[in-house]
Amino acid sequence: MTSTLLYLLTATLAALLFYLASPRQQFWPTATSKVRLLRVLALLLSVLAWFFAGSALGVWAGFFATLAVLMLVFVALPFIDAYRRKQHVG
Repeated sequence: MTSTLLYLLTATLAALLFYLASPRQQFWPTATSKVRLLRVLALLLSVLAWFFAGSALGVWAGFFATLAVLMLVFVALPFIDAYRRKQHVG
C-alpha cells in the first residue's frame, strides 16, 4: 500500500516537473530559467517511481504502471492550465 502511494505521488510529481520544463507552460513562468534542473529532477523522480512501482507490482508491471501515471498527468496538465487561465481572464 505504501509503495503504491509512493509511486503514484512520485510519478505525478515527475510529470509536473517535466511539464514545468516545457517552453509553453503557464503554471510557473519563471521556470524557463531552470529547465535543465527540472528535467534532471523529473528523470530521477521517474526512475524512483519505477522503483516504487516495481516493488509493489513487479518490474515490468511497475514500469508500465509508472508510464500510465505519467501519461495521465501529461494529458491532464495542459487542460488544468487552460482552465486556470480561463478563470483568470474573465
